Amino acid sequence: MSVKTKRFFKKLISYAGLFFFVIAAGMLYWQLRNYSLMDIGRALWHIPFGNLVLACFSCLAGYIVLSFYDYLALDYVGHKISWWKWMLAGMLGFAISNNAGHAVVSGGAIRYRLYTRWRVPGSDIIKMLTFSGFTFFLGYAAVAVIGYFLVPQDIFAQSSSASVGVVGLFIACLSVILAYYAIAIMFCDKSIRIGEIKFHIPSIGAALIQTLLGVLDALCAGLVLYFCISPYIDMPFGVFIGLYVIANVAGVFSQVPGGIGVFESIFMVALPDTVDKASIFGALLAYRIIYYVLPLIGVGGLFFIYERWLRARMKRWLEEAKQKMPHIQMPHKSHKLK
Repeated sequence: MSVKTKRFFKKLISYAGLFFFVIAAGMLYWQLRNYSLMDIGRALWHIPFGNLVLACFSCLAGYIVLSFYDYLALDYVGHKISWWKWMLAGMLGFAISNNAGHAVVSGGAIRYRLYTRWRVPGSDIIKMLTFSGFTFFLGYAAVAVIGYFLVPQDIFAQSSSASVGVVGLFIACLSVILAYYAIAIMFCDKSIRIGEIKFHIPSIGAALIQTLLGVLDALCAGLVLYFCISPYIDMPFGVFIGLYVIANVAGVFSQVPGGIGVFESIFMVALPDTVDKASIFGALLAYRIIYYVLPLIGVGGLFFIYERWLRARMKRWLEEAKQKMPHIQMPHKSHKLK
């Protein structure tokens, strides 16, 4: 591939997020054109308090599950650190990447800052990010495949492009799962070198654990929205979680930060016209606040406290070191060397 071709594809990928965001914004406007901001705000305000509490607990459980991505990744590269460290790195990394998008860059940057401080080599951090990425896609791909059969086939009938996209997503997710498991079976305990980094092929048991952890992550995240949206629509949880994962994976593939707009538009298109779209959009806003904004504030606050504590400890160490250093008398300028 020539240099010009590589540059073209890089530009294409970078502008893809903007393209899909514009399309999704147009779809959202069309769905909400008959509602006012007051209608949406009223729907957000009228979500029962008990449902919001359950959504917050589901969010907490989901981010605890997300932190275990880092635990599995550390085990994959053969490092052991304190439990609070991988939980902090995992929660903070996902809180940032969920909001900013481009998980490898955004969430990877904070992980690199933390794990290098905890004496994990940079090459192993790259392996960890790659392993965690596969864990995410395996879990969500598995739920998307199952959800394809749970979600009624005519739910996207009013949009031919959405129907084609869902079928394409199903084929892509199934292909990823089959390919990953085939590699794990055929090349178990072998390695592959990409550049200067050597990746160890995980066993089939490790692949199963990755898939189960990813599925649990998808279920916890889906419950956050389910508790917010259930007061406004009666939908079986199996159908809902299938639709949720399809919308979520589509948002990830769109390259839009947080899948914002893309995720919401797929939900709005999938629901029948008889549903109050302002209420659904209000529930989606509540989901965004609980699952995206609150964890970023909460875990970001913990990271700030940790950084302040670390600086105070380093300052104390330097002061103690200065006190223990022997006072060295420098020779007077008038003294001459003989």
